Amino acid sequence: MFDWKWDFVWEILPRLLSATGNTLIAAGAGFSIALVLGLFLALAQRTQFRLVTFVVREFVEFIRSTPLLLQIFFLFYVGPQFGIRLSPWMSGMIAIGLHYSCYLSEVYRGGIESVPRGQWEAATALNMSTIQTYRRVVVPQAIPSVLAGMGNYLIGIFKDTPMLSVIGVAELIHTANAIGSENYRFLEPYTMVGLIFLALSLPTAGLIRVFEGYVRRKMGI
Repeated sequence: MFDWKWDFVWEILPRLLSATGNTLIAAGAGFSIALVLGLFLALAQRTQFRLVTFVVREFVEFIRSTPLLLQIFFLFYVGPQFGIRLSPWMSGMIAIGLHYSCYLSEVYRGGIESVPRGQWEAATALNMSTIQTYRRVVVPQAIPSVLAGMGNYLIGIFKDTPMLSVIGVAELIHTANAIGSENYRFLEPYTMVGLIFLALSLPTAGLIRVFEGYVRRKMGI
């Protein structure tokens, strides 16, 4: 029989809200790493050095083809054998950032390749350097086409932060498990976690769509 206790919900809510802050920090840090590293990986696949392009491309495919959970375990448990000792927080954020940077690199690459070839030729005719071409011509035109993909992966990061619970990071699922084990009640904490994720993901998706529309209007697209 359905047995929902509101007094228990109000009792555990502060702990869940505190864990929500941890989830937001982990997701924000991981996404920030992915944004920067993803762009670097995308550009590294477009160099004139075939060896660099090959190595980076294979690295991206390797990361995308292995589970995020395995990468978290590898950083936290295997890393110390090679002298790399990271806290659970650091291991989790690096793993998320590295994993999603490989996906974002493909989003960036698609956006860059969508820029008409004539734009590149015009930049060359104006004697622009490669950096100037990317910064002034290519990247601004690629931004509208990559925003939707970037937003999707941001929401994906939100939903993947529970994986950090396996190495002891006190995010939402970890906290809900602890509450359930302490009180032998799992209905309320798990339900509240689901509602909190919805409260985070749905407005984020809406804001991304609004921002995407704003950028397109600003650029006259």
